[in-house]
Formats: sequence, C-alpha cells, structure tokens
Amino acid sequence: MTHRKRIAGGTAAVLAATLALAACGSGDDDSSGGGGDSGALTWMSMLHTPTTPDPDGPIHEALVDYTGTDFEMQWVPDASKEEKVNAALASGTIADLTSLTQIDSTTVRNALTSGMFWDVEPYLSEFDNLSQIPEATLEVARVDGGLYGVPFQKPIARYGVLVRQDWLDNLGLEAPHTLDELADVAQAFTEDDPDGNGQDDTTGFIERAESFSLSFRIIAGYFGAGDKFELDDEGNIVPAFTTDAWKEAMEWYREVYENGWMNQEFVTMQKDNQRDAIARGEGGIVITGLFEARGYVELAESIDPETPMEWAQINDMTYGDVPRRIVSDTNGGMGGWLAINTQTVESEDDLREVLGFIDSLLDEEPFTLMTQGIEGEHYEVDEDGVYSRINQTQWEQEVQPYASSRPADNVIIFKSDNELVNRADEMMAENDEYAVVNPAQSLTSETYDQQWSTIDQTVMDAFNQYMVGDLDMAGYEAAIDATRSQGLDDIITEFTEAYNSVNG
Repeated sequence: MTHRKRIAGGTAAVLAATLALAACGSGDDDSSGGGGDSGALTWMSMLHTPTTPDPDGPIHEALVDYTGTDFEMQWVPDASKEEKVNAALASGTIADLTSLTQIDSTTVRNALTSGMFWDVEPYLSEFDNLSQIPEATLEVARVDGGLYGVPFQKPIARYGVLVRQDWLDNLGLEAPHTLDELADVAQAFTEDDPDGNGQDDTTGFIERAESFSLSFRIIAGYFGAGDKFELDDEGNIVPAFTTDAWKEAMEWYREVYENGWMNQEFVTMQKDNQRDAIARGEGGIVITGLFEARGYVELAESIDPETPMEWAQINDMTYGDVPRRIVSDTNGGMGGWLAINTQTVESEDDLREVLGFIDSLLDEEPFTLMTQGIEGEHYEVDEDGVYSRINQTQWEQEVQPYASSRPADNVIIFKSDNELVNRADEMMAENDEYAVVNPAQSLTSETYDQQWSTIDQTVMDAFNQYMVGDLDMAGYEAAIDATRSQGLDDIITEFTEAYNSVNG
C-alpha cells in the first residue's frame, strides 16, 4: 500500500507506507509518551466522548487503509487535558503528533517556541490540501513568527443561544432575540412549570464551570466586549475582562443567578454533567455551539423516549443598541495545532511523511469517515443526498470520538436528515459576517507567554466569586488590579507595541 501523499505542483515520489521513525521504537511504554513498541506513528489527541473507540475498530482501520500510515491514537479525556498535556510537555514524553488545543496556555505557547516542535510553514506548499489553508488562519496560528504545527481549521463563530422550543410553546412564549427577552424566558422557565409536570424542578440557564472562558464570553460580546482582547478607545490592546462592557454583562448575569434563573452549582458543574442536566430537562437555556442541539435531543431520547425535546437555535441575539455581533469561540477559526515532535520525527523526510498523513486526512473520504463513519454501517444517503445514521449508539462509540481530531471542520457540509444540524450549519456560516475576533491572536508578548495562564486563572476565580455573591464588583476589580504588577500591564504594553508595529 502506498502512502497517499500529494505534493502540489508535481508528481511526488512514493514514500514508505508507514513511518520509520527512530524514536518510535524507543520502548517507552508511558501512555502519554512519544512512540511505543509498534513502530507506528503516535498521535495524542483529545477525547470529547465518554468512551474510547476500539484501537482496531472500523474507523481506525479504514483511516490506516486510506492514508497508508500505521498510527496509534493516545486519547486524553478533554476534562483532564491540561494536566496530561502539560505533564507530557514538561517531561518531554510527547507523541510524534500532538493535538494542542489549549490556545492560551503559557505552557503550550512556551513549548511551541522551545524547539520541541517543527516549524511546518516552509513545507505546507508541497501538499495539495495543506497549501490551501487560508492565510488568515495561518496568521492567527503563528507564535513568535513561527508556525509550530498544522492549525486546526474551524468555523469562525459557532456559538449562539439554544432555548427549549417546546417549553416556549407550552408557556405561549416567542423565541427571544434580545437579552431582555432572554431574561424574561429564563424567569418563566424557572417559575412557570414549562414542562407541565406540576413540580418546581426547572430553571432557565444551565451553566458549567468553564463559563468565564466559554459561554459568558459570548454574553459579554453581546454587550460589546471583545474576543479575549480588544482595541480600546485610546489605542491600547486590553483584555476584554477589564472593560465596562464585560462588567455590565457580569452584573446582568449575576442578577440572573441571584434570581434563581440559573443552576446554582454552575461553578463546579463539568461538561458531561451539564449535558446530562440539559437532557433530563432541568433547564431550558444554553449558551453553546449551535450544533449541540442535536446531541441534547438524542441524549434526552436515550434517557426518556416518551418525552420529546425541541430546540430553538438563535444566532441573532442582541443587547440594547449594540449592533449584532458574536464573539469567536475558535480563536478566529483556529482550534489549536497538530504539532510534530522534533525529537522523534528527526528528519525532513520523516516530517514530510507526517505532513502527508495530515494532508490525507483533509481529503473528503477520511473526513467522511471521521464525521459520518462507513456508508452502510454507520450512515446511509438517500437520493436527495441526505445523510442519516443507521445506529446512533454504534456511531457514538465508533465514529464520534474521531470528529474532534479532524484537521478541519468544513471539508464537507453534509446535508442531514436532522433539521437541527442543517440549521446549525446555516447559522454558523451566517455568523461569519458578525464575528468578533481577537486582535492580539497573532501578536507576540513575552510576558503573555510567561504569565497569562496565572493571570487568567486569578481573574476567573474572581469572576466565579462575584457570580455567586462572594465578591462585589469592587472586589472583582481589585483582583484585576492585583495582577497588573504581576504582568498584566506589561502584557498590555507589549501587545499594544506589537499591534502598532504591525499596523503602522
């Protein structure tokens, strides 16, 4: 079997079907380390599902067959990725290929520029698919001028507001499109028995522990806050969490919390528990990816097939006179890096072999395998080109784990038999026009690389304390002020200088 490596502009020499990387036979048995005893390419990737797929399962085997590359997945549960990835980086026991999705992690950014990973940019032009990565994506993926991994390509803005449509119908309410209307719906979902069971067992919002870095950023964006950083009126690049718009959003959201229109334990709720609470009908409003609606419905059906669930997907939420906008949840369309280990992938030929593997995964056939599965086994296509799943449980076990490892999310937009999926695809494409991105994403700040994780954690803790009433706004602002001498002011200065240098 030949490796399907396509070099743009000419005919490629046929390379070996599997990688002959010297370090792959090092005998390191640590599951978080590079290589193994099989000689296969090792790939550390994040697992967003409860179960790990069979390493000899049909999707893995089909990908090996298509790419001509023998590879082993080292799955890291997403909930523990920071601990696992940081430990691997610190010890140097990283895989040949590592999915680094912690965009703002100081540890990751320092590792990227340490010589641990190849700068892949000089080689991308040799490959059919990698050479087509948009320049805007490459720009936000560079760190200190280098591209230390193939960027994951994402839609620019995938988020919106999901609201239980069946609950709205039960209460005679219209879908909200402003935050004032959304607050009214949250109150009704909490106080007016939207599921009609005669019990006081529902709430409005279902939030989770990552609110500060995920869903609340979207809400703050509706108030006018930027994506992590923004350019202020004085021409400085400042963190969004320091702005008046962000603080106004905090005040709005805390009122929702204090009124009981949100789950009160959100600061400790993990993603899986949030999904379970939503599926069990404990709340009816979620700030999340528009595509999540289908998963909530399917999980709810598995719990209680007799109680159907319907969702309104909303991507035009606004506040006051602030123009329609949506903060990017994908770092401007870049979801991290597929980083290649310089210690185990030692030569340029070996590097090209790994890049050829990634390039192959951007073809339509492997993209379909990692998204839909195998035709006739996991999905079928009707005469109108509509895709439908044959066995949902089998798809979840064998296919879904691979979806988050795809080098790009938009190789094919599949027409689904589920209108929630089709509407989500349309709305995410529509979001492009209103997306707000981080102006500091492509800029360099030495202090940011060294200190941001600590500063961000400090402010997140203060945000959570404010939300639950343990701090007032003065206390939140004091927490920010405490970080200024710890590097925050230097970050603002360095990013501002870099921005002015780039933009004249």
